[in-house]
Amino acid sequence: QVQLVESGGGLVQAGGSLRLSCAASGFTFSSAAMGWFRQAPGKEREFVAAISWNGGSTYYADSVKGRFTISRDNSKNTVYLQMNSLKPEDTAVYYCAAHRRLYYSGSSFDLDGMRAWGKGTLVTVSS
Repeated sequence: QVQLVESGGGLVQAGGSLRLSCAASGFTFSSAAMGWFRQAPGKEREFVAAISWNGGSTYYADSVKGRFTISRDNSKNTVYLQMNSLKPEDTAVYYCAAHRRLYYSGSSFDLDGMRAWGKGTLVTVSS
């Protein structure tokens, strides 16, 4: 009954901002490291950002550093992705995922290392 539900996607112009949310249920969210991934049409799913179980460490793909910020609120079982200065290249379906290891604070967020995935939310950035 593990469930991750993303929200907040939509259509924005280049240079604009969006905040994505991921609501978690059915597992011990407070001990789980969380990540965001994205997949553009015809492309493989790629890592975007991650945050440790207690929020003490964050990691970002080079393509989004300085523009995106990941955060979490364990009291709300929710992970966020604040996206600023959006570019057309950011257009993709964005997925939330939970790492398999409990109390994980490292940077290894591979596609096969996640225990659960959301269904995704579409972000479209127009030129």
